[in-house]
Order: sequence, then structure tokens, then C-alpha cells
Amino acid sequence: MIDLKTEVCICNSVTFEELIKHIKENNIMTMQELLENSVCPVGDKCESCHDEGYNNDGLNLPLALSLAKKS
Repeated sequence: MIDLKTEVCICNSVTFEELIKHIKENNIMTMQELLENSVCPVGDKCESCHDEGYNNDGLNLPLALSLAKKS
């Protein structure tokens, strides 16, 4: 299980918990919407959170979108 306190976007210090809450509150459905939002910016600097995750562990933005949809 993923620790929701883990940062999904290291460059912006955004945790899974914060991001999932933001996704739900703003009805974000796609990666494009997530990347374009200005309220909770993610994926705009090093961009490792788009695919492999900061530590090459697969903890990434698509995973956060998926978790938000399931909960």
C-alpha cells in the first residue's frame, strides 16, 4: 500500500494525499487537466513524476489520478 504522505511531486512538495484531495475537489479527470491547473501545480519542473517517479519507483501522477478515481 502507498503511504499517502509520500511526495508524488518532489519539486513542488505535493503529497499523494494533497494531490488526491485536489483532484477530487476539482473533478480533474485527465493528465492534461492536472498539469494545466494552477491551484496545485505539479509536473512543471523536473517532470520525473510524469512517468517513472522521482525515485524510479512508479509513484507518479497517473497513479495519483487512478487512486483519486477509485476512492
